[in-house]
Amino acid sequence: MNTQIVLPANAIAGKAGLSNKADFKESVHNWAQTLSAKPFQIRVQQMKRKWASCSSRGTLTFNEDLLAQNGSFQEYVIVHELLHLRVPNHGKLFRSLMALYLPDGEPIEGANPDKQNPYSPYSPNHE
Repeated sequence: MNTQIVLPANAIAGKAGLSNKADFKESVHNWAQTLSAKPFQIRVQQMKRKWASCSSRGTLTFNEDLLAQNGSFQEYVIVHELLHLRVPNHGKLFRSLMALYLPDGEPIEGANPDKQNPYSPYSPNHE
């Protein structure tokens, strides 16, 4: 069986990134549709130690500092958090789905190094 993945129409990888909350949230909604994920709420707000989080009730919270990051990194964070609505851990299934939807891997280099800390799920030290 050959399954083809169709990315959202407004995929942002390789672009400068989305710089306003409305466009960013629209991208989250588009990716949610692609991933068959159903977030209860999407928030963009100031966060001190993380790029994003996913609650057990389906609330996705994204750090507003993401709006200043490149498109590839934004897309990675969006897909990562949306997949947590389907797979709650970072196990083999989660990693396989990340590779399926974002085959170019983790764009850690595109992130602001100030957010690279042990508490961040996008830190190289995070498991």
